[in-house]
Parts: sequence; C-alpha cells; structure tokens
Amino acid sequence: MNPAPLIPHDKLLDLLLDVVCVVDKEGRFLSVSAASKRVFGYSPEELIGRTTFELMHPDDREATRQLARQITAGQPSGDHENRYIHKQGHIVHIMWSAQWFEAEQVRVGVARDITRRKQAEARQAAVYAVSAAVHSAETLPMLYQRMYDLINQHLPTRALTVALHDAEADQLSFPYHAGEDLPPPAQGPLAAHPSLARMMRPQHHDTPASAPDAPDNPLCVPLLNDTTPIGALIVHHQPANNGFDERDTSFLQFVASQLATAISRHQAHTRLSFLAQHDQLTRLPNRALLMDRLQTALQRAERNNGRLAVLYLDLDSFKQINDTYGHAVGDHLLQQVAHRLRQSVRESDSCGRLGGDEFAVVLDGIRQQQDAATVAEKILGNLSAPFLIEGHTLTCTPSVGIAVYPEHGDSERRLMHRADNAMYAAKRSGGAGYAFFLSDDAV
Repeated sequence: MNPAPLIPHDKLLDLLLDVVCVVDKEGRFLSVSAASKRVFGYSPEELIGRTTFELMHPDDREATRQLARQITAGQPSGDHENRYIHKQGHIVHIMWSAQWFEAEQVRVGVARDITRRKQAEARQAAVYAVSAAVHSAETLPMLYQRMYDLINQHLPTRALTVALHDAEADQLSFPYHAGEDLPPPAQGPLAAHPSLARMMRPQHHDTPASAPDAPDNPLCVPLLNDTTPIGALIVHHQPANNGFDERDTSFLQFVASQLATAISRHQAHTRLSFLAQHDQLTRLPNRALLMDRLQTALQRAERNNGRLAVLYLDLDSFKQINDTYGHAVGDHLLQQVAHRLRQSVRESDSCGRLGGDEFAVVLDGIRQQQDAATVAEKILGNLSAPFLIEGHTLTCTPSVGIAVYPEHGDSERRLMHRADNAMYAAKRSGGAGYAFFLSDDAV
C-alpha cells in the first residue's frame, strides 16, 4: 500500500484558518497565506507589497508600531490585539502571535480572527449596561437617551423612536425621537399607523416586524408589560446597511423588554401618585394637594408683593338632588360641576374638591379684589346653567366665599378658613351668589 502523498509545506499553510504572514521591518507583506481572503477580504496577491498599517484601524496604528519595535528588539508577542478594516469596510478584530527573525530580517506573524468573540463581549457588556441604565436613570427621558446611546454604539442605527399606546384613548404618542434626518412620527390615533396597529393585536404583539408604511422600513420591536403591548421601539438602520440580523433583533428585544419594565413601573408610580393627590371621582386635586399649591402660591406672592384669592364653593341644593335621584346621579353631577369649574378659570389657577359637594379655587396672581369677584361671577354663570344627567334636567347653583391675600390672611389655613366663613355668609344671603370675607364674627 502506497503512502499518501505529502502536501507541500506552503500548501499546508493555505489550509489553515488563521493567516500566516511574513513582513519586513517596515511591516510590508512579503508572504501571506490564503486565509487572508477570508479574514481581511484581500487575496495574497493583493496584499504583497502593501504594509500592515495601510489596512489597520487608524486608532490602533501607533500602539502597534510601538509593539512591532519591541518584537524587532527580540521580545516575541503571543496575544496582542488590534483592528483591521476589511475590504468591504467593516472592522475585523485580530489577535496576533509574532516573532522577529534577525538573520532573515523579517517578522513572522499568525493572525486569528476574533471578531465574533469581541462582538459577543461587546454585546454582553451592552446588555449589562442596559440593565444598569434601567435601574439608575432618574427620569424616562434620561433612560430613552441612554438606550439610544447604547443601541447606537452596537448597531448601525440611523434613528430611534419610542412609541407609547394609550389604550383608553386609543392614541399613540412619541415621547422620544433621535435622528435628525428623519422627522418624528405625528402623534394621533393608533389607526393612523397601520404597522403599529397590527403589533398591538394579541396575535402579533410579541413579534418584531418591519413597518412598510414608514420611511426605510424600520424594525418595530414591541414594548410588553407582561403580555400586554404598551408601545414599540422603532429602529431605523443606516441606509448603507441591509438591515438588522438575528443577533441585532435579539439585542433590541432585550432592550425593549427592559425599557417596557421601566415605563410600566413609571406609569404605575405616576398613577399611584395621582390617586394619592387627586379626588378619584372628579379627578380634581384633593384637599392636601390644593393646600400645597396654595402654600406655594402664597410664597410666590410674598416674594413678589403679589396678591391671590381663595374661592370656597358649596352646592346649594346638592343634598336634595342626591336624596331624590340617587348617588349615581349625584356623582355625575359632581363630575360635571368639576368640568365646568375647570373651564371657568385660567390654566395657572387651581381647582380642587375638598369633599362632598365642597370645592375650592386658588386664583394665583390677581391684581385687585375685583378680579376675584369677576371669576366668582363667571363660575356662578357656568354652574347656574341646567345639567342634563340620565334624562333629568337639574339646577344646582353654588354659594361662593372669597378670601384675598394679604387683606384676609397670610397663611393657607387662615385664607381657606375665612373663605369658608364667607361662603356661609353667601349661603345665608340666599345662595347662588358670592361674598367676600368680612370678619370672623360674621359667621
């Protein structure tokens, strides 16, 4: 039996997955194995005569030149890393083993492509960074920006948008958008964004998908609170890139899951905070929040030598309506009163429900007492119009008491107490009117 023919030594090198090369003192390729085509994108013939530094990432050239001098001085290296620019333009991470041969005046090096390992390490670091950002970001805008920075570091991202779905109103909002050359989507009904509307359906909400109705077909990754879609992460890739691969999509899904958890936690905290500070029936500030706002307004008025007024309201015939038509009608009446009350004052003013059928208004920054009287007359006019509730036409006028800073007091409790006293004076006068505080003895 004849022995297998020996493979020539130079052909053996071409079978290796690592690149074996010989360079002169200046780093010019004298010989290179066939693996260069797979690793660098260049055939051996394209590399002969060129220097290694021509292909190297600019940021790594100086450190590599210093290392090459050490190797030439007789210090072999077995684990140094640097980056090269592939013929197709992407970065290739290389680990080198190299030794200088003095007699031949050449360096012999073996290059191993560790790009996948470096990418995996970078992606793992990004995963840790995403988790850390979710727990450290103080606000959602800060978190959105951090997520964009992390995604942009690891993926060819052109633009990123966070879309949130208000299921109750069936509206989409876009609290974050990054990418100057692409405008943010317009806020509006979910139906105006077909791709996102499909994603909000139960059978599709857990699957990332492209959005053909949006520029450049971005990838839409759902934001899920447990299994309920609350929005999407919309990611545009760079025009020169063909899109996101499976690993990219997996990373974006992790980002989306972390982001959805943070958003849901923030929304829950916001809801709890709102419930703690607002009347659940009318959605107006409760007594505690209104007193806090009054205190802030008083501090501002004191600093600026300004004035403010407190209006205390009580519905004249609410108890009779509630007893006659029932609590459901009474609750609807209070809700409509709150709505009309908000419409009667400025955005800078505060309305609150103190309990039962009692309400209060803080008028911030008035110039004279007559301003408070003008607002009281407007409130009386708006609330005197009939209410249509469950087929019943109801009339429920208020009595309004007014206390003004600084004339009637310089603390929130004193102003509220004296506005309450003035309200009782208005009620004793027949109701459906207003009265300024005169004195505590008038009660």
